[in-house]
Amino acid sequence: MKNLKTIPEFKNQEEEFEFWNNNDSADFVDWNTAKEVNFSNLKKTNKEITLSIPVDIFEKIKINANKIDIPYNSLIKLYLIQGLENNYSYKNI
Repeated sequence: MKNLKTIPEFKNQEEEFEFWNNNDSADFVDWNTAKEVNFSNLKKTNKEITLSIPVDIFEKIKINANKIDIPYNSLIKLYLIQGLENNYSYKNI
């Protein structure tokens, strides 16, 4: 078994990001004995974007969202997730 280095204490996320960007985790963690962990309660980080779509499509989205009583932006996220899960590409749309 190889001697593992000690992971340092980090002052902030940026310092930790920089550290892992420049170091190999295999020097600090024995991945052969690592166990899978579920962080299902972590809040996902969101990225705000601007999206231009035709007005008629936007109106259809709003109507569909209203029918199922959810905000239209939540429905757009659901559509995006479904597209990703079904591996849609421009070729099969």
